[in-house]
Amino acid sequence: MSKRRTPDQWQGLIDQQRHSGLSALQFCKQQGIGYASFRSWRKRLCESPVSDSTETEQSDFLDLSALMGASPSCGPGWTIVLSLGNGVELRLSQNG
Repeated sequence: MSKRRTPDQWQGLIDQQRHSGLSALQFCKQQGIGYASFRSWRKRLCESPVSDSTETEQSDFLDLSALMGASPSCGPGWTIVLSLGNGVELRLSQNG
C-alpha cells in the first residue's frame, strides 16, 4: 500500500535527494519511493509560476553520472557536447 504524502513532504524529499549526492533513481530505491511519483512531484513543485521578472531561463543541475554506468571503468570512453547557443559549445570527453 502506497503512502500518501503532502506537497510539503514531497518538497522535503526532493530537497533531500538534491543534497544526497544520489541520482533521483538511486534515492527513490533507497527510500522506497516510486520513481515515477517522485519525478511527477518534482516537476510539479519545481515549475515556477510566470512572473514579471526579466529572467526568462532557469538554471538547473543535470546529473550526468547515470551516463557512466555503475563505474567509470565499465565501458568505453564518452563524449558530451553541450550547445550553449550563439555557436558556443562545451565539449567533455573521457580519456580511456
